[in-house]
Amino acid sequence: MADQALYKSRLDRCPLTYALNLIGGKWRLPVIWAICQQGPIRYNELKRSIGGITNMMLTQTLKELEICGIVKREQFMEIPPRVEYSLTDRGQELIIALKALAQWGSKMKHSDSKKETE
Repeated sequence: MADQALYKSRLDRCPLTYALNLIGGKWRLPVIWAICQQGPIRYNELKRSIGGITNMMLTQTLKELEICGIVKREQFMEIPPRVEYSLTDRGQELIIALKALAQWGSKMKHSDSKKETE
């Protein structure tokens, strides 16, 4: 039992584990990527751009990403009210890391497909 507590605390201190927990989950990366691709975006536009996400999941995901400091919610005091979502500076930094990870994944996928044809 003590080993599990020690193991958990070591993972909690790991910056990579922390980062992956921030962006983990089924909908976080698609939401982050959609906002990145389309710039400041309204809720319904965002929902249409992410196939299969429910209103509840989109709302929850946006709130979580806002709490993490990745997404910014800006409300305009107009009639009718308008809300836009965009990436914060932290969110933009994350995109750089995600693009590097995507390049690595592409290389891995390419090398795996070479192995299958041999």
